[in-house]
Amino acid sequence: MDPKFRQTAGDAGYGMAPVGNAAEAGRDFSMIRPGKAADVEPLRQIYNHAVEHSTATFDLEPRTAEEMTAWFQTHQGIHRLLVWEQDGAPVAYATLSPYRQRKAFDATVELSVYVREDCRGQGIGGKLMAELLRQAREDPRIHTVVSVITSENVGSIRLHERLGFTFCGRIREAGYKFGRWLGVDHYQIMVDSRQDVAGARREAKKPNGS
Repeated sequence: MDPKFRQTAGDAGYGMAPVGNAAEAGRDFSMIRPGKAADVEPLRQIYNHAVEHSTATFDLEPRTAEEMTAWFQTHQGIHRLLVWEQDGAPVAYATLSPYRQRKAFDATVELSVYVREDCRGQGIGGKLMAELLRQAREDPRIHTVVSVITSENVGSIRLHERLGFTFCGRIREAGYKFGRWLGVDHYQIMVDSRQDVAGARREAKKPNGS
């Protein structure tokens, strides 16, 4: 965990706050925290910029406010949303989402991270991902985390590799955006070595001391 942050009370550590007075030290006041309803519009702006200006997402049309609200409502519990807040405003976010809808995939989650354009290159995405992975390792419902990355996104690929993800395979020409075909690379990291996922879930539901 980044030393600027400490765990605060919450659901399985699902809450973060800065340690020390960053403002007095001459740095931006920043924190990682769970997403909240008030974040929907600034997160929508971050995501829609990626839709319109990058190949990080294969969405072709910006999300509406209604679509982003529905997206937010799906990111609770195991499918969590973390936000990087800087000087009171959300400037980046990372999520764990369902990998597939079929029930056998429940213990597999897909990681995504988006950073506001003017805040890139500061290590924010990596710190969000590291915290999200820490929480995933502590959640017995999660067995593995995957990322599906556009093949040309070398920066994201290198970041995933630094965090311990391994390359699983490439689908060539999987999507068409900005007048060209794009491949996607699949990366994975195991966060739970236990094979009995159902048993782990049962243990997680037991009251303390059982």
